[in-house]
Amino acid sequence: MADVEAHITGTVWKIECAVGDTIEEGDTVAILESMKMEMPVEAEDAGTVAEILCQEGQAVSEGDTLVVLE
Repeated sequence: MADVEAHITGTVWKIECAVGDTIEEGDTVAILESMKMEMPVEAEDAGTVAEILCQEGQAVSEGDTLVVLE
């Protein structure tokens, strides 16, 4: 299992994956908005999306787990 974590504090602007999706290393799984800038969150490992632990519009902190890959 690999966790995809937020690299900045911000708001989840858009979720770019769904449970069951196959993700490759470098794929964007979510987009965070911080200080009016949109920052993509990319997977550091390949895998299948097992869980999505955030919702669009949710505030997240740096280091929070957004997506769990298996």
